[in-house]
Amino acid sequence: MNRKSFLRTAGIGAAITLAGSKLFAGNKSIVQTATQQEPPPFAIPLVKEFVIAGHGDFPKVKAMLQETPNLIYSKFDWGNGDFEAAIEGAGHVGNKEIANYLLEAGSRVTIYVLAMLGKTDLVKPIIETYPALMTAKGPHGFTLLHHAKVGGKDAEELYAYLQEKGMKDDWVKLR
Repeated sequence: MNRKSFLRTAGIGAAITLAGSKLFAGNKSIVQTATQQEPPPFAIPLVKEFVIAGHGDFPKVKAMLQETPNLIYSKFDWGNGDFEAAIEGAGHVGNKEIANYLLEAGSRVTIYVLAMLGKTDLVKPIIETYPALMTAKGPHGFTLLHHAKVGGKDAEELYAYLQEKGMKDDWVKLR
């Protein structure tokens, strides 16, 4: 590149840079979005408290969600990748009241919670489409069979279906 083409290219680049900065300065939403601070992560003890409450303390779940609504999406890591959300705690202990409340509040649903709730019409097509989920491990290693078992009468049909498909284990050790 000779001196003349270098100066021309540098001049064009400077003009584009100046025009671009004026364009973005005129659009405050772009500038504000770029400079906004992200909220800090939830404190680990808060998440743990909420997940523990999800297993069986309905008044506490409601109170904590009222105060901090986005806790509904949080998961606690019990170690070794054993992540659990409050709804998953409700799922593996068979707490339908809390599970249904969290679903109504917008919690992310899992196949394990659906199994506990006895949603055979939803779980069967998922398993038929993705058979490997038959051996997937839920929170703490609890299987779909375990979740259907703690679902009681509502999940009897699904429990029988899972057994017919060859499921035997309620729990599998997480690596």
